[in-house]
Amino acid sequence: MKSLRGSRRALLPGARTGQARANAEALQAGLDLSSDGIVLLDNAGRVVAFNSCAQALMHSALGNLRGVDFWDAVQEEIADEYRGATEQALLETGSHSFVVWHAFENQWVDYCLRQHDNGLLVTLRDVSAVHQASRSLRNSESCNQTLFAAHPQAMWLLDTGSRHLLAVNNAAAALYGLAPEALRGAFVESLFPEGEGASLLDSLPPSDFQQEMRLCTQKRADGELMLVELACSSVQWDLRPAVLVSVTDVGARHLADAHLSRLNEELEIRIEQCTGELQRGRGEFDAFTSAMLHDLKAPLHVIDGFATTLAERHGTALDAQGQHYLARIQASSLQLARLIDDLRTLTYLPRMVMAPDRVDLAPVCLRIVAELRKREPARHLVLEMEPSLPLVCDKDQLSIALACLLDNAWKFTSRKEQSWIRVGLMPGENSADIVLSVSDNGAGFDTAYTDKLFTAFERLHSSVDFPGTGLGLAIVKRVAQLHGGEVWAVAADKGGASFFMSLPQESGSVSGSPPAA
Repeated sequence: MKSLRGSRRALLPGARTGQARANAEALQAGLDLSSDGIVLLDNAGRVVAFNSCAQALMHSALGNLRGVDFWDAVQEEIADEYRGATEQALLETGSHSFVVWHAFENQWVDYCLRQHDNGLLVTLRDVSAVHQASRSLRNSESCNQTLFAAHPQAMWLLDTGSRHLLAVNNAAAALYGLAPEALRGAFVESLFPEGEGASLLDSLPPSDFQQEMRLCTQKRADGELMLVELACSSVQWDLRPAVLVSVTDVGARHLADAHLSRLNEELEIRIEQCTGELQRGRGEFDAFTSAMLHDLKAPLHVIDGFATTLAERHGTALDAQGQHYLARIQASSLQLARLIDDLRTLTYLPRMVMAPDRVDLAPVCLRIVAELRKREPARHLVLEMEPSLPLVCDKDQLSIALACLLDNAWKFTSRKEQSWIRVGLMPGENSADIVLSVSDNGAGFDTAYTDKLFTAFERLHSSVDFPGTGLGLAIVKRVAQLHGGEVWAVAADKGGASFFMSLPQESGSVSGSPPAA
């Protein structure tokens, strides 16, 4: 037993050495698993263990750091700058941290030293990304603050909790007549007449919001009140909830708006007065026109009646010159009668009540042409037309317009041995329109005077060759306008002309009852 015990004692130092080696290997393996740099120091400050990450982050010129004083292992300038403060902090608090800038490697390394039972634990961490992000953030904040201060728009920042002004830019300071330092930290209510600031701020939403507009009164340093428009938005300022307020002095604009409003009111009154005067003038003109046309009609009937009686009873007693004069009287009275009828139609059209309905214009055309044939039975004219011409319109007004167009075509084809008139419908440029066309192979017109065709009393041919009142196409234009459409004409190369009327069609009126004839 004694020899066994003795041999066991003899093995103990070797066993302890093996166990220590195993512990050291296990410790090194644990250190190498860490993503941070780790250095273990004994109580004397010498390196006991370290991992490869620590050696790389320290950028030490020594190959093996074990047994080396920590401050000898780091770069000399680091030791000179941080050793004294670190040792003092370790004595006072047991821990200390500092960040080192390795210029050559462009790397920031955080050193953290903490005391433990057997010495010191040093943790090294690459904080380059964090430091660069922090520096970028500081640069961005500095840039934003510079832009805020120099922005021409008056702005200030309000702490939502205390209602103190956190920041005021130069434009706002100039607006209120105070230095930015005098405004910074002041209560926001000082910018408003008594009581108005609190009520305005209470009206803002409690949570995040954007572009809340408020029109209110504020005061300058000299006590002068000004009308301003505030644009308020919630923001974060130094990690605190705040409100960014943009201030616009709208006093001049408000005065201009008030002046413009007064001008508009005066203009509306003036327009109403002019409209009343125009309506009264139009009524007087219509009354005068109706009376004039009526008064002219009566003596005209007398003149025509006596001329007819004279021709019937005493025509044979007149020589050729007398009969010529009598014929001129009868023709002139007939021309004047037609002119009076056309004038009455032109002035009466705007007063007609519009009654749009689905109408077939084919029977209307046939009746008008039949009346024309009665006036000149010897004429041979071909009417080309579809059996049905349905569209939505006011039948009475379109009948008047068609009578003018067909009479115009009949008149200007009178010198053609083989004359024709073509009436048709076609789609308009606007899908809701239908175009009525009336074409003929008559005398046509000079395209240089196209813009005068639909003007009252404008005649492009001699009344001796083609008698008329000069009002027919003006009546056609008026009917088209009353329907919300347009008129135009096209001259053919070898004589003849085509006249067009665009007529908007009401949706829903096209279907339903059969077209009225």
